[in-house]
Amino acid sequence: MNKLTILTVVFLLLIAAQLPAQRTPYTSEIYWGVTGGVTASTVFFKPAVDQNYLTGYNGGAVFRYIGTKNLGLQAEMLYSQRGWSEATNLYSRQLNYIEMPFLTHFNFGNKFRTFLNFGPKLSYLISENVLINNTINSTEPQHINAVNRPFEYGLVLGAGFYVRLKRQVLQIEARGNYSAVDLYPNKPGDDFSFSNSIYGSLNFSWMIQSK
Repeated sequence: MNKLTILTVVFLLLIAAQLPAQRTPYTSEIYWGVTGGVTASTVFFKPAVDQNYLTGYNGGAVFRYIGTKNLGLQAEMLYSQRGWSEATNLYSRQLNYIEMPFLTHFNFGNKFRTFLNFGPKLSYLISENVLINNTINSTEPQHINAVNRPFEYGLVLGAGFYVRLKRQVLQIEARGNYSAVDLYPNKPGDDFSFSNSIYGSLNFSWMIQSK
């Protein structure tokens, strides 16, 4: 079973989990808002590349629909910076993406709520910048080759808490993000057998309840 099939099955199961609960009467909640924060990223290269985390930021729009008690769906449109920084401090590259997470939202509480978000995401690389390049005549493939796979899909897992103040929500969330698509070709004979992007983020969000 390939990565795309696994992600598709997971997403369908998450949607299916919503359906039985829809029979229970519940006053739904709809929220719109904005989010922003910092990212810390690396790339899982094989053969390994010695790295530190590269910091950046992300931000965008959030829509949340809670249709049953403790359970809802969340969709986002984000701009996200990630990439890698090599431990020698001689080279780092920033990758700039538009991301669309589609998440199942679990919450616990009333005015003060803790929550979990989980689900797939789609990403598209819009640009890349070399931030540091102190290498001299480097022939390392990650230095001389641009990323040639701009489209990605992956998984998101987040946890946090928020406070409801009348019709407003103030929220903080920590997330882990994993890309199931390699940045570079991974066929036999290619430079890398793996080159998956992995990053964490810490975001603050402000939302307004419209229903």
